[in-house]
Amino acid sequence: MLDPATAQRLLKENFAPWVLALHPQVTAIGPEAAVLEIPVRPEIARVGGIVCGQALATLADTSMVLACAGRLGVFTPVATTNLETRFLSVAKGSAVRCTARVIKAGRALIFAEAELIRLPDAAPVAAASATFFLPS
Repeated sequence: MLDPATAQRLLKENFAPWVLALHPQVTAIGPEAAVLEIPVRPEIARVGGIVCGQALATLADTSMVLACAGRLGVFTPVATTNLETRFLSVAKGSAVRCTARVIKAGRALIFAEAELIRLPDAAPVAAASATFFLPS
């Protein structure tokens, strides 16, 4: 079973520098979910201090990949085969939290979903779903 410190190390060792530039922090991980947070910073905001959609989609995808690892109990590279992101409200404040869950894990495909909220008011800002290919 993975713990947040191990998942954070795996994140740093296995994800692209531009993903790590979001400063993601793994706050929880297990078979049921992975939770990551990113701080709201000028580098990821557009006019009005609103976090850009690309940063939110990246956070969702990264969180769902780690949710796959949490479900499997070990980090295994997976390939995103599709990603759908629905933007619900503006993302601004101090941080964005993403909770990702595996909804079905098969032998070759894993289906996941994610909910993104802004902090500190916990308002929903986006939802995403993805399918991942698990190489054999």
